[in-house]
Amino acid sequence: MVSFAILLFFAVTGFTLNHAELLSGAPRSTRYSGSVQQPWLKAPAKLEIVEYLRAHHAIKGAMSEFRVDDSQLTVAFRGPGYSADVIIDRATGKYDLTELRMGAVAVMNDLHKGRDSGPGWSWMIDISAALMTLVSITGLALIFFLPKRRSSGLILAAVGILLCLIVYRVWVP
Repeated sequence: MVSFAILLFFAVTGFTLNHAELLSGAPRSTRYSGSVQQPWLKAPAKLEIVEYLRAHHAIKGAMSEFRVDDSQLTVAFRGPGYSADVIIDRATGKYDLTELRMGAVAVMNDLHKGRDSGPGWSWMIDISAALMTLVSITGLALIFFLPKRRSSGLILAAVGILLCLIVYRVWVP
């Protein structure tokens, strides 16, 4: 039953990925500004800057980038259906933050792809793939123990494989 619930999730999100333009809502963009302490900017205090931004703006997601240039710092946070980008002026300490929330469908689509979802979710995808593989192999193996259904079952499996190959060869660029 666990594998059926997981299979349902990946089936639904497979559909939402294929039709993202119809199902995704408008992303919500929010802009903030502020300033960080000047001493943090000389030899960038990454931890202090990141924790300050998280505490003051409820930023979620993992830090995916912390880039240091001569004139500015760029900090990026990513999560499923979420991004926050911060540009900090090193001379003044002032920053602009742009937060983008994409909605529930985008969150599910990113989880389906494993995008910006961390190692725990990556394990979930691997376990799901193993369970779905086990269910598929078990279903295919069971056909050999049903003599009355064996021929029709194997023919239908072959038709399914052939259909996939035809669609691939004809319609996939």
